[in-house]
Amino acid sequence: MKPLEELLKNAAQSQKKIVLSEGSDPRAVEAAVEAREKSVARIVLVGEEELILRQLASLNAQPGGGLEIEDPASSARFDDLAALFFELRKHKGVTQEQARIETRKPHVFAALMVKKGLADGTLGGAVATTAEIVRTAIQVIGPKPGEKLVSSFFLMLFCEGHHIKKGAHVFADSGLVVDPSAEEMAQIALASASSFRALTQDTPRVAMLSFSTRGSASSAAVTKVVEATRLAQEAAPDLLIDGELQFDAAFVPEVAEKKAKDSPLGGDANIFVFPNLESGNIAYKIAQRVGGAVAVGPIMQGLDKPANDLSRGCSAEDILHMIAVTAAQAEANETKMQPNSEVLQ
Repeated sequence: MKPLEELLKNAAQSQKKIVLSEGSDPRAVEAAVEAREKSVARIVLVGEEELILRQLASLNAQPGGGLEIEDPASSARFDDLAALFFELRKHKGVTQEQARIETRKPHVFAALMVKKGLADGTLGGAVATTAEIVRTAIQVIGPKPGEKLVSSFFLMLFCEGHHIKKGAHVFADSGLVVDPSAEEMAQIALASASSFRALTQDTPRVAMLSFSTRGSASSAAVTKVVEATRLAQEAAPDLLIDGELQFDAAFVPEVAEKKAKDSPLGGDANIFVFPNLESGNIAYKIAQRVGGAVAVGPIMQGLDKPANDLSRGCSAEDILHMIAVTAAQAEANETKMQPNSEVLQ
């Protein structure tokens, strides 16, 4: 599990402040305590203060030393954050009273803390739906300047003895963008390369996946992947990227030698960009449930500041890992690769 160990280690060095919007959930509290004990990040638990204190007491823990509680019902920050929400959303007809109602919601309060610079990133979704978390992130934090698309990926960790290749791989988009156009697929590829570098400090090697390799099949779906590859290559000429490729031609050197002998990836891709959400979501679940890979995510990319979604079936350990991911994204936020976005207009 070296990739996870490196993530936790790097997060500890950065000491970013991460807001858990479901701070009264036992899993979030357990993860927060462990994050503090391992110095992974400074944590803010958002929720009902009395309930959070009881949860902490059950773990023989208390606030302090990098662990804070923010209760929207009594927080001294509430008025300022509600005013910020009103300014952000008044163009959509939101009134001041509606802004105050929305700000009382923990995931909105948490996102507003990040927007205002009171924290470096936020994490939720153990209780709230993906739609709530994503919508709030886009409305409050907003896309990174120059980014047109917010997408997601899973960090897939192959660490078991039976895995042919060990280490971290990215599957994108496996959680958010349903049917990307060629332009959007190219954007997902570039964002994923940047995310991979930020989280692993390794060189991204991007495969644009299809059911076709080098023209072995012909259809509009294949044409989309070919065009997406061209756009991504033009936008980031120094990025190692190839397509269209079937998964085996992107992952197995022996197959690449037969199917795509001239591929610069040589069957050694570490980022796999799927042509649609259906294929990406199915693939990551097969890799996880049948292949025994550890799936960390979904991890959002393209936002101005980090905000991530959790699975409602997540464990405290899953949340701890996502805290480390969110901290790493915050650390790398200003140094991510900047592709030539004009090509993707």
